Amino acid sequence: MKYRHSFHAGNFADVHKHVTLLALLTSLKRKDKGFAYLETHAGRGMYDLSGHPGDESAAGVGRLLATDTSASSDELRAYSTLIAGIRKQRKNPRVYPGSPLIAAHELRAGDRAIFCEIIPPEAHALERAIEGHRNLRVELGDGFERLRAWLPPAERRALIFIDPPYEQTRNDFDRVGVAIGDALKRFATGVIAIWYPIKEERETASWLTSLASGIQRETIVSELWLYPRDSRVALNGSGMLIVNPPYLLAERMAVWLPQLQARLAVGSSGGSSVRTLLQQSA
Repeated sequence: MKYRHSFHAGNFADVHKHVTLLALLTSLKRKDKGFAYLETHAGRGMYDLSGHPGDESAAGVGRLLATDTSASSDELRAYSTLIAGIRKQRKNPRVYPGSPLIAAHELRAGDRAIFCEIIPPEAHALERAIEGHRNLRVELGDGFERLRAWLPPAERRALIFIDPPYEQTRNDFDRVGVAIGDALKRFATGVIAIWYPIKEERETASWLTSLASGIQRETIVSELWLYPRDSRVALNGSGMLIVNPPYLLAERMAVWLPQLQARLAVGSSGGSSVRTLLQQSA
């Protein structure tokens, strides 16, 4: 794989993805019983945004943090507070946490996490980034393949986070569909969160429709786009597919997602939506 998330760290899709992840972790922590966090494509965990040519974070996390979030939703305030806290802890105002570091900061003593990363230097960097946090393990390998060995978890509660690079776009979309089906066979009640890019509306809609017939569990689709959904720019929007969503997650998303879109907007062509997957296929 040639993909390195460092070139895209902190962009608008990361913000959408990580606010969603933080909301999911917060929901699962409402119960005292521990849970497992399983991530299939973890990356290096922490990124220094300094000095990257074509830095995409300025239009993402940079733009959000430059706005006043005091009157925003709890979710956007929690995300802003988390970023500020990690930067203070790491003594670097330009550091950006990837999803593993966000999870490491949010998991409790009774929770555990397994992060899978296929690129050796990225996996080693991730080990350094999460050093000192308990009950966390990094595995070097193909996260799609390793997911079968992780399920069902001993805790009987889990958040499965699937975030492939989509470098081989069609192949990754196909593998995501297979992974969802396989995970539900092994652990039907697990919460599964999948990030996907929105590059062309027709392809995105076709993929979601194909998934709808095979997922017999409650599923919500959260999408944010900054550019026309059928244009051919590199990335028009960001999607999150969430199987077995926690209670009131969709209702809360309907509050904070439009707020996030308004803060990141670059024109009048953007938008956001939260809907059920079955409605999409009807």
